[in-house]
Amino acid sequence: MKADLHGTGARELAMAGLPKVSDRSSIRRSNLGLVLRLLRDEGPRSRARIATDTGLPKATVSSLVTELVESGLAREGEVEREGTVGRPGLAVEIDGSTVCGIGAEINVDYLSILALDLRGTVIAERRIAFDVRTASPDAVLDAIADTIRRTVDELRADGIRTIGVTLAAPGVIDMKRGRVSYASNIGWRDVDALAGLARRLGPDAPPLHLENDAKLGAIAEYLAVSAPDMHDLLYLTGEIGVGAGIIAGGQLLRGTAGHAGEVGHLPLDPGGRLCACGRRGCWETQVGLAALLRAAADPDDPVCDPSVDLEQRLAELMRRAKAGDPRTLDALDAIATALGPGIALLLDVLNPQLLVLGGHFAFFGQYLIDQVRHTVHQTVMAPDAGGCEIVLSTLGFTAAARGGACLALDAVYQDPAGSLLLQPARR
Repeated sequence: MKADLHGTGARELAMAGLPKVSDRSSIRRSNLGLVLRLLRDEGPRSRARIATDTGLPKATVSSLVTELVESGLAREGEVEREGTVGRPGLAVEIDGSTVCGIGAEINVDYLSILALDLRGTVIAERRIAFDVRTASPDAVLDAIADTIRRTVDELRADGIRTIGVTLAAPGVIDMKRGRVSYASNIGWRDVDALAGLARRLGPDAPPLHLENDAKLGAIAEYLAVSAPDMHDLLYLTGEIGVGAGIIAGGQLLRGTAGHAGEVGHLPLDPGGRLCACGRRGCWETQVGLAALLRAAADPDDPVCDPSVDLEQRLAELMRRAKAGDPRTLDALDAIATALGPGIALLLDVLNPQLLVLGGHFAFFGQYLIDQVRHTVHQTVMAPDAGGCEIVLSTLGFTAAARGGACLALDAVYQDPAGSLLLQPARR
C-alpha cells in the first residue's frame, strides 16, 4: 500500500499542518514526517518496505531512518522476514520515549494533567479537585500552570522533553485568539486563557494550544478505536456540562465559528429547570452530572462536595446503586430516560457509525445503556438506528486531556525536524 503524504482518518486531525515544500531542506523535513507517520499508522517495517510503501528511493529512506533513530523518534527492532530473496532487514518502529505531549484540562470541579510519549504510553497523570466555578480565572490559571510546570520539570529530570501542551476547556473556544469566549458552567466569558497560561509558564514554556474539551475527547476516542473503516464518530461527554465532539469523514467538525457540538443546550424541556446559560430546559439540566447529583443526594451529602475528588464521589454513588438504594437508582433511571431522546435526535441529524458515551455516562453505563439503546432504536427514523453502534468510553475522565496530549504530539508527526530535531534538549 502506498502511503499518502496527507494521510487519512486520524492523520487528517493534524493540528500543526504539513511543512511547506519549497526547497531541498523542507522536502527532507516533509519526508521525515511521512516516514514517521507511516510507522505510526501501519506499524513496524523494514527500510525496504518503507521505500516500497512511500515510493522514496532506498538510499533516501536509509538516511531518513538513520536521522529518526539518532533523534530518538524511531528504533530498529527484530529482524523482519518477508519470504523474499536477500538478506532480511531490521524492522523500524516508533520509539519516542524521550519526548511527550501534555494535555491539561480545566473542568467544573477538577483540573487534570496527562502526558503521553510518542508511542501513546501514559508517562504522567494527575488530577486535583478544584471548584472552578467559585474561583477566579486567574486562580484557575495559577493552579493549572503550577501543575503543568511541575510535570514538565519532573519529566525533564527523567530526560523527557515536552513537545507541546494543549489546554482543554469547556464552552465556546476562540482558537485563533486563545480565548475561552463563553463557558457558562464555570462562569468564564472572554478569558484570554492561552496568553495567561503563557505568562505564568514563562519564556521556556513548550508550544501552547487551546481547544474545547469535548472536541479533544472525540479525538482521543477516535484514535482509541483505530479502525480503518471508522470515519464518523460522535463522542458525548458526561460532565456538569454536556458537549459533543464530532468526527465526520475522518475530520474533526468545528463549525464556522468553532461552536459545533454545544448539544448540552438543546432546549429539550421547554419551561424546565434554569440552566447556567440563562435559558430554561437545556438538555444538560436533565442529564448532566449536576442533575444526577441533585436527584441522588441532598446538597450537604459528601457526594455533592466539589472539594472531594470526582471519582471518589461517583464511586460512592456506585456503591449505593449496587446496594439497591432507591434514590440512587431512581436518579440513574431519570438520566437514562432523558438521555435517550436527545441521543436519538443527534443520530437523526448526524448519522454516525459510532456513538461513545463518556464521563459519568460511561461510569454508570451498566445502569444506562440498555434503556438508551432501546429508546434510540425506537425513536431514530432510520432502521436499526441508522447503523450506529452505541458504546461506553474506556478512557474515563481522561479523554479530553488525552486528546490534548495527542494533538500536542501531532507536531512531531507532521514535522519532526521543525518540532524536535532543530531544538536542543534542555537539561
